[in-house]
Amino acid sequence: MDRALAQYQRSEGVLGAHAHYFKQISSTNDWLVEQGGQGAPEGLVALAEFQTSGRGRLGRRWEAPSGTCLLLSLLFRPPAPFEYVAPRLTMVCGIALLDAVAGVAAVPLALKWPNDLIVEPDGAWRKVAGMLSEVGMVAQRPDFLVIGIGVNVNVPAEALTGLAPNASSLLVETGHTIDRVILLDSFLERAEALYQQLRAGWDPRADWIARLAWMGQSVQVHTPDEIITGMAEGVDEAGALILRLPSSLQRCFAVGDVTLRAS
Repeated sequence: MDRALAQYQRSEGVLGAHAHYFKQISSTNDWLVEQGGQGAPEGLVALAEFQTSGRGRLGRRWEAPSGTCLLLSLLFRPPAPFEYVAPRLTMVCGIALLDAVAGVAAVPLALKWPNDLIVEPDGAWRKVAGMLSEVGMVAQRPDFLVIGIGVNVNVPAEALTGLAPNASSLLVETGHTIDRVILLDSFLERAEALYQQLRAGWDPRADWIARLAWMGQSVQVHTPDEIITGMAEGVDEAGALILRLPSSLQRCFAVGDVTLRAS
């Protein structure tokens, strides 16, 4: 057990002022969605060393060796209009995570639409982190947002083969271990600052787009039903990917996964 992580409470601000640590849990997102439905306050953080049923987007499992990753979920109660603010909160967390990891680990990073954190030091991309956002419903209306984050921090190279394809870790990319508490603190501090700006009227979309990999390049988008090749032209107001097809028509994707650039 990492005692510093187990005892974590952020000393200032709202995000992370209250944190619950689990040596093992099925899913921090599931626990926080339940807590949110029971009226838990904004900023509550769930931290875990190991998840037995951790998951990523599109129903994928999130695999992480115990004690090597930063696994957390964060509860937000966005101001109205929820439909506008919620997707921008995901953008805020993506920006904050990239900035925090780049600052602490000193590695060049990009966001792979919609919310993976990747490195491309040799032209081949490798994933070091992912995010999963879930809307909490109360009385059949969207009421709160839970954003789950998994960062492969100190996963050794020999353990990466059992994770997702193209997986890497900050340990592998930097050659040294990273303090997870420092990384967590840096992320929450940055996320809180950007969230305050969002609440004050700032739109993070342009800054988020600037951090996206492969804009203007040929990519493949994997959806639950098909694989589509086209040119990544940008994202719309809600963060959906705009793809220019070989036929010159445009398609927008609210969900999906951009994987390898098409040859």
